[in-house]
Amino acid sequence: MRYSIAFFQRGEHLAEALTESETAFVLRAVRRRRLFLGLSIAGIVIAVGLSVYYAWRKMHDPTFEIGARMVIVLLILLNSRQNLRQYRFAGILTKRPL
Repeated sequence: MRYSIAFFQRGEHLAEALTESETAFVLRAVRRRRLFLGLSIAGIVIAVGLSVYYAWRKMHDPTFEIGARMVIVLLILLNSRQNLRQYRFAGILTKRPL
């Protein structure tokens, strides 16, 4: 059964409308909240480290190809952004309804 936001605004709590599998998903996301933050921070540190290393290699070896390697850095940063988004959503799930 699908519910609209208007339905929840009339007084029913979201937790009462979730199925067992949805409740398990929410609990798992809340449990992993700190993991998401750690993965996001680690990804940013790795991306910055790789960027510095690739820039250093390019400065010392002008024939060093940097393009494809920067795509990898960009993908790492995008993954960090997604982990940060999951951290924020897990934080929202822990808040009490109005």
